[in-house]
Amino acid sequence: MDYDPQELEARWRERWSETGRYEADPDADADDATFVTVPYPYPSGGMHIGHARTYTVPDVYARYRRQQGDNVLFPIAWHVTGTPIIGAVERLQKGEEKQLSVLKDTYNVSEDTLPELETPMGWARYFIEEHYKNGMQSLGLSIDWRREFTTNDERYSKFIEWQYRTLRERGRLEKGLHPVKFCTNEEQPVTTHDLLEGEEAEFQEYTLVRFGWERDGESVVVPMATLRPETVHGVTNAYIDPEATYVVAEVDGETWFVSEYASAKLEYQAHDVEILDTIEGAELVGKTVENPVTGDDVLVLPASFVDADNATGVVMSVPAHSPDDYVALQEAKADTDYLESFGIDPEDVAAIEPIPILDIDSEDDDYGEIPAQSIVENRGIESSDDPALEKATKDLYNKEFHAGHLKEFYGEYAGELVEKARDDFKADGVESGQFDVMQEFSEEVVCRCGGDVVVAEQDTWFLSYDDEDWKQTAHDVADGLDAIPDNTRDEYHHTIDWLNGWPCIRNYGLGTRLPWDDQFVIEPLSDSTIYMAYYTIAHRLQEVPTEELTQDFFDTLFYGPEAVDDAPEKALELREEWDYWYPVDYRFSANDLITNHLTFYQFHHGELFDQAQWPQGIVIMGMGLLEGEKMSSSKGHVVLPGEAIEKYGADTVRFFLLNSAEPWQDYDWRDDLVGSVANQLERFWNRAQEIIADPGPDEQPELETVDRWLLSKLNDTVRDVTDAMDEAETRSASQAAFYNFEEDLRWYRRRTDLDRDAAKWTLRQVLETRLRLLAPFVPFMTNELHEQLTGTPAEDAPWPEPDTEFDDEAVELEERQVERLTEDVRDIIDVTDSDPETIRVYVAADWKRTVFETVVDQGDNVGAIMGQVMQNPDLREKGNAVNDLVQDLVSQTRGRDEDTLRAQLDLDEVELYERAADFLSREFDADVEVFAEDADDIVDPADRASKAIPFRPAVHLE
Repeated sequence: MDYDPQELEARWRERWSETGRYEADPDADADDATFVTVPYPYPSGGMHIGHARTYTVPDVYARYRRQQGDNVLFPIAWHVTGTPIIGAVERLQKGEEKQLSVLKDTYNVSEDTLPELETPMGWARYFIEEHYKNGMQSLGLSIDWRREFTTNDERYSKFIEWQYRTLRERGRLEKGLHPVKFCTNEEQPVTTHDLLEGEEAEFQEYTLVRFGWERDGESVVVPMATLRPETVHGVTNAYIDPEATYVVAEVDGETWFVSEYASAKLEYQAHDVEILDTIEGAELVGKTVENPVTGDDVLVLPASFVDADNATGVVMSVPAHSPDDYVALQEAKADTDYLESFGIDPEDVAAIEPIPILDIDSEDDDYGEIPAQSIVENRGIESSDDPALEKATKDLYNKEFHAGHLKEFYGEYAGELVEKARDDFKADGVESGQFDVMQEFSEEVVCRCGGDVVVAEQDTWFLSYDDEDWKQTAHDVADGLDAIPDNTRDEYHHTIDWLNGWPCIRNYGLGTRLPWDDQFVIEPLSDSTIYMAYYTIAHRLQEVPTEELTQDFFDTLFYGPEAVDDAPEKALELREEWDYWYPVDYRFSANDLITNHLTFYQFHHGELFDQAQWPQGIVIMGMGLLEGEKMSSSKGHVVLPGEAIEKYGADTVRFFLLNSAEPWQDYDWRDDLVGSVANQLERFWNRAQEIIADPGPDEQPELETVDRWLLSKLNDTVRDVTDAMDEAETRSASQAAFYNFEEDLRWYRRRTDLDRDAAKWTLRQVLETRLRLLAPFVPFMTNELHEQLTGTPAEDAPWPEPDTEFDDEAVELEERQVERLTEDVRDIIDVTDSDPETIRVYVAADWKRTVFETVVDQGDNVGAIMGQVMQNPDLREKGNAVNDLVQDLVSQTRGRDEDTLRAQLDLDEVELYERAADFLSREFDADVEVFAEDADDIVDPADRASKAIPFRPAVHLE
């Protein structure tokens, strides 16, 4: 039967659908209940191959647990909350060329279908049905489709309303001013999932040093932003972009000079701002401003490198401690024509010298009296364009923060480390009116709608993740997790520690309205913290009228009849199913969700549910590349699962995605490698067909040693695959079951006569076991082959267990010796370019085995070994030969398992190689003779026998 993946896979998809194979209901007879989840997709666009891996990894684990006897629930739903879909629809309605190109060229949306996408839920439904759902079904994902929902469904909203009323009652929601990411286009807060750029951006609180400027007889504050307020004593000058637009504005009753963009940001941050005058930055060039801390006059210089959109658009310069400021000052001094064009006397600039304000504890020659000058000169940095300048700046900042002591003019802070003094020094400056503060991002942030995102102070509802008791509960949840890989546990703890209040509402968008103020919508990350609980009863809630889904209903469902005065019967009935499935055993999710969703998931479960319902495990997944580059839907640099499946088959797509890297590692989709996997699976199919056509006897015949070796290796493989699957190591598991064991099979086919009944029987056992091991990875092919072989699909057969009857370490050691000898002979033939008629194998003499045994007893302590062997008179007589042998054997055995070495001592090498002589003779088309080194009848024309050492026989080719 030829391998036709398209025909075969279509048949199995239809069969699974007709029988409801993966619809999971509570079952008291199952060994255990396993609940596996993955983040529900956001269908703002189509599904690409990266998504395919995201959903296939948990599918493999779900299939594995089913074969282990568990009743497994693996559901999916659709996240539509927020504005990305609305934004996409608006761009479509406007006929935006880029949007149309993505839809038509990347996702193959026909012209006739475009009108269906012109409503938010029409858009969502199209991509759910035509891309995600179709793609998931094509991949053979073992999902219980009865439980799907969207986060815009009425019943789901009732569930979210219950959650937020409960959190409010428990004091986990607060209202007040809070810094948020705010889209200036949509005029509402946004979160990570709404962003086009700057997903990793963090809030940074800048200190605004309030320099003073006399403008037309009026005092004007010129705030300059810095993350290093302690350096204010070292300010020598300032910089401004002379061509940018600035404003003189009344800010909270004071007159300020800032960039035009900064004035808008200040207004967003709860300042009263009124623009009085709009001017160019050039007006401040050449003027002096007063340092509020030192009273010094500071000259303002023109500089094109100043970003007027960052912070206030005016920056102070500390050339003694900022390498980029130092280089900029030297370049300013050198460009006299530029200075004179602004009426600045170059001599005034030439007179500016760095002012050191701290001393560094260091044995490093990289730092001198003027640290910035020293590091620039020592690293050979000559211009502001040198890429080494950025690293030098970061290195010096870090060094000064941890090892910089403030000089004597810092008064009460003199001698203190910067890291200890900075916050207090800043607080003093704010209190005295010398400093102010401003929020900014660590990098540029852009909304998916294309709008700029700024930090805004909003009167909003936020989740109080900064509550210490809630943080401790979240830490307890993280401590109880099976975190895979284990180092992610520290990342959860770190995120829990730094998380502060999280704004949880938006002004508009799809999703659930805030139950006590329906002008707001609960934002996407905040409505997706415990939806896994909803899966357990989603399909059965359809039977319940929406108006009955009250607070009491969900309290009863999740907390039991004692939680309310009059428990609804339906809620009590549904509680049984919730209790059966919960908690979530494993959540498979992306690495970039550790700092938001996955930590929120732990906070909310810890608060709303008892410890018994807390998450049990989280497996992190890496990112995908396409031919070495990051995938991008907007650039058309994606592979659609449907196209890949049509070309290669779903099993090939699955196997490549699972085998190319462990789940938490990044992987690279490369077309040539995928094609290679397709060829390998086809060869596997063809080999299996040969066995199915001639499976050998039903009863076990008498087995030869090589048969027992293969069956022993099969036991090792079962153990390796099972251990890997228990740790969600899908690459290790699939490598062991497929590629690694193929090596053993190749050796077996070389070693034996495959027409023997015992060989046929052995190969049948091996195939049946491997099909069950591979069933989670390539379910279509393995189900078909296993059913052909046994009458039962592989997924309905139990996960294989090692047959201890065939565990035989001695046989494995013997075969390893034969394989090593074969490789040695092959190497000698290749090196000598010979075609031997006779191969002579010489086994080490008995006295050498005695020395080997002593090495095993004593380990790699050469002195102890020599002391032991020299007590034997016969060995003592051999002198240097014994010493040389000991050195060889210590090198050969170092680091090897002692039990394995002792097992080797039971091997009869002569008898072993004599049994393998026929094989070696066939392999090399030569006569094979085996001799003990000390045998009376030895034939040794080349004097090779003396070179033999235990388990590394000497070889002579003739």
